[in-house]
Amino acid sequence: MCCRSLSESGRLNEVVSVTVMLYGSLAKTGRGHGTDVAVQLGLCDEDPETFDVGQISARIERIRTGSGIMLAGSHRIEFDPFVHLHFLTGESLPFHPNALSFLIGFRSGDAECHTYYSVGGGFVVSDRNERASAAPVELPFPVDKASDLLHWCRKTGLSIHEVVLENESAWRTEVETMSGLDRIWSVMRSCMFRGCHTEGTLPGGLSVQRRAPALHRRLMSGREYDGLDQWENAIRSGGRDFRTTLDWVSCFALAVNEENASFGRVVTAPTNGAAGVIPAVLQYLCCFGPDTGPDTHRRFLLTASEIGSIFKKGATISAAMGGCQAEIGVSSAMAAAGLCEALGGTQRQVMMAAEIAMEHHLGLTCDPIGGLVQIPCIERNTMGAVKAITAAQLALQSQPDFAKVSLDIVIRTMWETAGDMSHKYKETADGGLALHIPLSLPEC
Repeated sequence: MCCRSLSESGRLNEVVSVTVMLYGSLAKTGRGHGTDVAVQLGLCDEDPETFDVGQISARIERIRTGSGIMLAGSHRIEFDPFVHLHFLTGESLPFHPNALSFLIGFRSGDAECHTYYSVGGGFVVSDRNERASAAPVELPFPVDKASDLLHWCRKTGLSIHEVVLENESAWRTEVETMSGLDRIWSVMRSCMFRGCHTEGTLPGGLSVQRRAPALHRRLMSGREYDGLDQWENAIRSGGRDFRTTLDWVSCFALAVNEENASFGRVVTAPTNGAAGVIPAVLQYLCCFGPDTGPDTHRRFLLTASEIGSIFKKGATISAAMGGCQAEIGVSSAMAAAGLCEALGGTQRQVMMAAEIAMEHHLGLTCDPIGGLVQIPCIERNTMGAVKAITAAQLALQSQPDFAKVSLDIVIRTMWETAGDMSHKYKETADGGLALHIPLSLPEC
C-alpha cells in the first residue's frame, strides 16, 4: 500500500530513504513472526502468494550485505536493516497494537510518514484512509451477525455455503470463486505435505525440532506413495481407529505450523499463527470421513470463511487485540462449522458447532515464548483442530432448539473477555509461558 501510494502520487522515483518503525505487538513479536522479513520483501514488491519461499534467506542476506531494496520492484534505494528497521518495543500506537510506520525521505529534503495497522487475518488499515481499488458492491444477503445468516437461510432455504456463494458472486463469477477455493485448498494440502517431509530445527534460537516428519514416518509404517494423491490414499490405507486418526490430525496441524514457523507458505486462516487448524480438520474429513463428494472442500471453506467474517465483524481475529482466543479459538470455530456443514448438518447445527468450539476457547491467552510462533503456538493448533472435530460431532448429535448459548452471544462474550484481558496476554510475549520459561529450555 505504501509503494502503491508513492507510485500513484508520482513520487516513487524521488524517494531516497525508507525507515521502518514497528510498534507494540509487531515490535515485541515481530522477529518471531518474520515481520522484518515480510516488510523488506514487501517493499521490493514481492508477492507472498508466488514468491519462492526457498529464496527468502538469500534475498534478505543480499539486502543485508548492501544490495539495497528495489522499491516497488523498480526504484533502488539503500537499505540496511540494522539502520532502517526499528523494533520499538516500548511504544504503542492508540488505534491498534499491531502498527508500523514508514518514514519516507525524498530527494528534495521533504519527508512523509505512512502508518498502517495489521488488524488480523491479513487485513491492513491505513491512517491515510487508503482503500483497495475495488468498487463497492451490494450483497444479495448482507451478513453482520450469525442471526443475519440464519435469517437468510430460513428465508431462502439455502444452506450456509450456498448463501456465501451467492454473496461472493457479487464480486466475481462463480467459476472464479470455485477456482479460488481450489487454489486455497491446493496450497493447504501442499503445505501439509511439505511439513510432513521436511526435517530440521526451527529458526529463531529456541532450537525446537520439527515433530511432524517423525510422527509422519511412524504413522506411515513404510507405506509408499508418489505425490499428494497417493499420499492421501496411503494415509487412508493405514486404518481409521481413534488413536491413529487422532495422531494424523495432530500431524497435519503440526506440519502446517512448523512450516509457518520456518517462513513457509501457509494460508491465513484466519491468521498465520492459527493456520494449521482448518487444513488439519479438512484433511481429516478427506482422509477419514465419509465420501461427501468432489465439492467437499468448497462447501467446507465457504462455510468456514463466513464464520470467520462474522467473528471479525463482531469481535476480532487479532491476538494482539483479543489473545489467542481470537486466533486458535476463531479458527477452531471456523473449522467446526465447515466440518458440520460438509457432514450434512443443518444451518443451526453448523452455527452451534462454531459456538461450541469458541465457548471452550474463551479466555485463551497469547504468550509466545521469545516472541516466536512456536511454543505454545504450534501445539495449540492441534488442540484447536481436535476441539473443532469434537464440536462438530456434538452439534450433529444435538438439537439446537435446546441450546442455551447462541453464536452471537459467544462472539459478544469473546469480545468482552478480550477487553478484560491484561495486555500482557495479547501477543506481547510479556506474560504466561513467555515470562516463565527460560529460552534455553527445550520444548515440553
